[in-house]
Amino acid sequence: MTMDNTDKLFAGSIPELYDTYLVPLIFEPYAADLARRVAAVRPRRVLEIAAGTGVATRAMSLALPADVSLVATDLNQPMLDRAAAVGTARPVTWRQADALQLPFDDASFDVVVCQFGVMFFPDKPKAFAEARRVLGTGGTLLFNVWDRIEENEFADRVTIALGGLFPGDPPRFMARTPHGYHDLSTIVEDLRRGGFTNAPAIETVAARSRAASAQIPAIAYCQGTPLRNEIDARGGDLATATRVCTDDIAERFGPGPVDAKIQAHIVSVEV
Repeated sequence: MTMDNTDKLFAGSIPELYDTYLVPLIFEPYAADLARRVAAVRPRRVLEIAAGTGVATRAMSLALPADVSLVATDLNQPMLDRAAAVGTARPVTWRQADALQLPFDDASFDVVVCQFGVMFFPDKPKAFAEARRVLGTGGTLLFNVWDRIEENEFADRVTIALGGLFPGDPPRFMARTPHGYHDLSTIVEDLRRGGFTNAPAIETVAARSRAASAQIPAIAYCQGTPLRNEIDARGGDLATATRVCTDDIAERFGPGPVDAKIQAHIVSVEV
């Protein structure tokens, strides 16, 4: 299996651990932010791509009027299964779909929204072109992406700690993929290549990531993301890797409750 494929492999126990640990740690504040921005557009038809375990879907189900159509898709069926099992405040249509080949007609939606999924698309201009295709005239593409890893302290510390555990072949999933699409000029150019002629609005938003102990972010990243696949591929012991990261985070942020910076770019562009 190639590195690109393992970066997108959210299977086994990863979806449940992702939803239990990583969602409250880093995703919930940005999901609420994205839902408010979607609601402000006053759409009638919303498509979510790369919905994952549904954190943004749940936020939108609360923020949007009940008569707004909400379709949530993801490439990984296990992630959608977890999202559907957790549920939403009102009915949502769950559908497996590839963002590079959306199974919807042209001009089917008023908003296409993506919460921290664009980084995983192997051909980002093509994904943007598909989003543009299914948007009606005046429609909006709204998404967020993580800023560089140095601005996201828990992810950075986990990457550094695992580099010490595997010095000959450090796992770089976090820096390579979730935090690998932070250059704003690249994002603007990819949107242009995807057919968007209007200039995007981009806002960089910092927030705080808090947990009751250092072990929680260590479990979240080491066991609840495809970083786990990299640890396994190196013959590493998952418990040892988690402990090493726990110790590093505790040394940096203290042995009790921990509090670290997270930062993301919010991008909005109209058709």
